[in-house]
Parts: sequence; structure tokens; C-alpha cells
Amino acid sequence: MSIVLIVAERQPDGQLRKATLHAAAAGADLAAKAGAELHLAILAEDPAPLAERLKDCGAKVIHTLASPSFAHYLAETYAPAVAELAKSVGASFVGAAATAQGRDLLPRVAARLRAAMASDVVGFSGAGTDIVFTRPMWAGAVISDVKLKTAIKAFTIRATEFPAAPAGKAPAEVTAFSAPAAPASPTRFVDFKEVKSARPELTEARIVVSGGRGTKGDFKEVEALADELGAAVGASRAACDAGWVPNDWQVGQTGKVVAPQLYVAAGISGAIQHLAGMKGSKVIVAINKDPEAPIFQVADYGIVGDLFKVLPELRAAIHGAK
Repeated sequence: MSIVLIVAERQPDGQLRKATLHAAAAGADLAAKAGAELHLAILAEDPAPLAERLKDCGAKVIHTLASPSFAHYLAETYAPAVAELAKSVGASFVGAAATAQGRDLLPRVAARLRAAMASDVVGFSGAGTDIVFTRPMWAGAVISDVKLKTAIKAFTIRATEFPAAPAGKAPAEVTAFSAPAAPASPTRFVDFKEVKSARPELTEARIVVSGGRGTKGDFKEVEALADELGAAVGASRAACDAGWVPNDWQVGQTGKVVAPQLYVAAGISGAIQHLAGMKGSKVIVAINKDPEAPIFQVADYGIVGDLFKVLPELRAAIHGAK
């Protein structure tokens, strides 16, 4: 039986990154179509806690790779280990969530396995070995169906397009895998400087309030509404490129892809690059002075008006409703 191997991901504090649960669900979907087993790989200094967390999420086997060299993510140490594991178990598919880590790691694993790769996959079709990977191209303007012809196929999945794997499944078998020592590398982990915020992480928030060029650099009302809603703050590329807000707030094709329950776009025209990063949101509210702004084409609710007048009124109404 063929194997779908999904690489789990940790946050810097050691907790499971939620995108892994979405990747596991995508792996289960692929495994069902390919007639394969779902396996998970966990690389960490101590992978036991994460293995316990993922044990009932639908995988047949969880492979733990324990080493001090896995205490912090480095592609130079992770890629050889994942490739060796894939070869050892005979994996036909190797995947991960399309996070910053997944996008860095999987191409390197694919190169080591001489595997063709599909990135940002949003769906699977076909059966057996004839699997078709569906992925966006040209900032989401085109959705393509891709077949990979190599024996091993690598992929990253857009986590926002798959539900999180539910718990309560039959417990997976947990096995330890000892990867060969990685060759000496001039790259080493030095430090991680986390940007701390009381707000939720942008890619995992249930509500996101974003501002664009229409803010003219003044994000006070955007941030105030976000804090009233307990939301994360996002921004368009134009706002980030102008230096108004940090780059890690950017939502879009070249920023972060989000799909919250509620997305509020204030002063954002709706360039295709931005839409590619947020159009999967469950409910979209757009606020813009221009009634012809493209953002209104994807919005569930649109308000034509000055964001500096609309946002305070919204915030006051929400506060009063509480």
C-alpha cells in the first residue's frame, strides 16, 4: 500500500501549529483517493508531546525523529531527515502545510527525492496513482489541475482550503525513526526574536481587520476595531510597502493567506494580489469610498463611505451590543 507522509510543524514555543491539523486532513483526503495510508512525521528534540497531540487525528503511523539538532527548524537538518524517512517507509506522497516553513522545506525534500512538486494545493481528484493536484496560479486568477509524473510526489497545501483534522479517530502507531546524521553545514541556529502581540496570530485568527492605501498611513481606527473584536490586524501590500505597518501584517499572494470567519477590509481597493490572500474568508465586509472598487465584487457586505467615519461607528455599535 502506498503512503502519504505529512510533515508536522511546531510553533517556536514548541506547541503544534494549527496548520498541521489542516495538512493532516488534506493528507487523509489524498490517502482516501489514492488508496494509501496516512503517516505523519514529527521532528523535534522531544517529539513525544506532539505525537500524543496528533495520535487520534486519523494517521495510521506517526514517525518521531528526535535529535537536539531538531530543537529549532533549519532546512539543512530537516530536509535530509525527511527525505530519508520518505525513502525508508516507501512514501509515494510527501507533503506539508504551505506555511513559511513548509514552503522552505518541501522543495528541498523534493529535490533530494527527485520528486515533482505542486505548491499551494487546494484540492485533489482522481484515484490510485492517477491523482490530480488542483492549485491556483497567477495570484488566483487561474485554477489549474496538475499531474505529477514522478514516482514520489511532493506538495504543500493551502491550509485555509481544508478543515482541521478532528480528534477521536483510532490511535496511530507511534514509531521512532533514527535518521542518518546530516552532513556538516555552515548554517546554524543563532537566535529567534519573536514579535510579541496581545492580538491573535494573523493566519490563525477567527477575525481579521485589515487596512490599505485608504488609511493614508493612519491605522488607529483599524487597530481600535480589531481590539474591540479581539481580532488580528492585517494590511495590503501597498500599506506595507509604504512603511506604514510591519511587513508581517501583509495579507496577499506575497504575504499571508488567511481565511477567518470574518474579514473586514477597510480602505482596500481589492487588487488581485490581495484577494488571493483573503477571498477564502467566510464573511467579507468591505469599506471603501469608491463604489467601483474591486473588493466589493467578493464582499458579502459592502459599505461605501469614509473608513474614518464608518469604523468608529461600527466600533461604538459593537461596544454597545456587548
